[in-house]
Amino acid sequence: MEQVNFFESSLFSSDVEKTFLVHKKIIKEYIPEADVQHVGSTAIPKSLTKGDLDIQVRVSSQHFSRAVQILSSLYESNNGSVKTEFFRAFKKDSTIPPLGIQLTVIGSEYDFFWKFRDVLLHNEAYRIEYDNLKREFEGKEMDKYRSQKNIFFQKLMQTPEFKKL
Repeated sequence: MEQVNFFESSLFSSDVEKTFLVHKKIIKEYIPEADVQHVGSTAIPKSLTKGDLDIQVRVSSQHFSRAVQILSSLYESNNGSVKTEFFRAFKKDSTIPPLGIQLTVIGSEYDFFWKFRDVLLHNEAYRIEYDNLKREFEGKEMDKYRSQKNIFFQKLMQTPEFKKL
């Protein structure tokens, strides 16, 4: 049973920024047409985080297959995640902090990570609600936390703020 623990994002901000810039540069070198964005809780000041860095790599559908091949050569496939013609997940646990990469087709059903970030950045009440959810699951089972996190994000997708993005 994997436990989940959370920390203040400010504890990681220096390492997160350095790691993001390094990997953004690498990704853009190999996939220049990609839109590379820092997403996840470390992209949201004052947020609680598990302490990992999430990057969304957004490409057009015509560039997706090539991007999958390139990212597969640079990073480990995240086999615990879904694989579709619009989405792939990769990781690199040896970076500081550990890195997760979500490759999405722009405009697809999986092109939402940047939207979650923007909604949470601009709506303190949602950020606080999300942090309270994290506090509720501190030290508890990761799978149970992920299940409740998914419910929270499904609810967030129904908000006017999310729908206008």
